[in-house]
Amino acid sequence: MARDKMTLDPETFAAAVLGGNAQKPGEENKRYIKRQLTLYLEATLLAQDFNHLEVSRFSAAKAQQREDILKKLMEHRYN
Repeated sequence: MARDKMTLDPETFAAAVLGGNAQKPGEENKRYIKRQLTLYLEATLLAQDFNHLEVSRFSAAKAQQREDILKKLMEHRYN
């Protein structure tokens, strides 16, 4: 079962998240901007965390495949 590694562009992801976060009625501009900045930073970090996790998961899957192949080779050789 082949799986392709998926990665997110942190800036594009964060911009998409911000696009769905409208200013609340009556919210001061300064408060809205602070909320947007916080959301942008959190979304960027979340995307980076996802990418690191995806790389490690992908590497672990490859390592497991190597172990399975070596196990089959050893079984074949000694059986």
